[in-house]
Amino acid sequence: MGLPPDTHVHSEWSWDALAGSMESTCQRAVQLGLPSIAFTEHVDHTVWLGPRDVVPEWPPEHPMVRFRDASGRVTPPPFDVDGYTESLDRCRSKFPTLRVLSGVEVGEPHRHERAVAEILSAATFDRVLGSLHAAEGGFREPAELYAERQAHDVVRDYLAEVIQVVEDSDAFSILAHIDFPLRYWPQRLGPFDPFVMEEEFRSALRVTAAAERVLEINTVLPLDATILGWWREEGGRAVTFGSDAHEPSELARNLREAAAMAEAVGFT
Repeated sequence: MGLPPDTHVHSEWSWDALAGSMESTCQRAVQLGLPSIAFTEHVDHTVWLGPRDVVPEWPPEHPMVRFRDASGRVTPPPFDVDGYTESLDRCRSKFPTLRVLSGVEVGEPHRHERAVAEILSAATFDRVLGSLHAAEGGFREPAELYAERQAHDVVRDYLAEVIQVVEDSDAFSILAHIDFPLRYWPQRLGPFDPFVMEEEFRSALRVTAAAERVLEINTVLPLDATILGWWREEGGRAVTFGSDAHEPSELARNLREAAAMAEAVGFT
């Protein structure tokens, strides 16, 4: 089985991709034999509350330091559409055998309708991912939320707002990482059991399918096969695969296994 396209990749044009490089990522894609790649750069407007203390080992150029004010709030910088587009054109010329797609990952699009619309009108994007990174108005690291609240409540609230994202925004066609909070699931609680929150997941998946969106299998933490099966049962018709790479070495991670899982569930 060959590798599927990697349709969720970040480069230096994403504000949090400190080691990102569009050209180096394209070079690695050719080496790996990827059929295509989509650079879906972060378009974020939500102010991050950030960790309470700056981690000492972070370098000054780290996004959580560089864009952090005295109160600890981190404001993502504007997305440079022109610079991104020029870089994309250079890579398409330099790597003619690789299909290089344009894209953005819009964070919390239901909260920033006007700002997102302005970005999407500034260029033509082949892929628009919608994502939710926080369910509490401002971004807080999931690990911090888990330390303050019951872990299942954190996931439950996240899935409830996923429904809002889908119902309140038509800016995107692909829902990214529906299992985002599980990346940070407290190890002290043991493995996450999706059946404990089956109805919550099914509700979010049902709404997403009814809106005719595509579900991403994000391979940072490979999507649980049980959840993928629920997606199909709730009417989901398609999936995409995304490594969510923020540097070239992360490109295509776990994609082959994700494709095999999708086929086993019934997607072709």
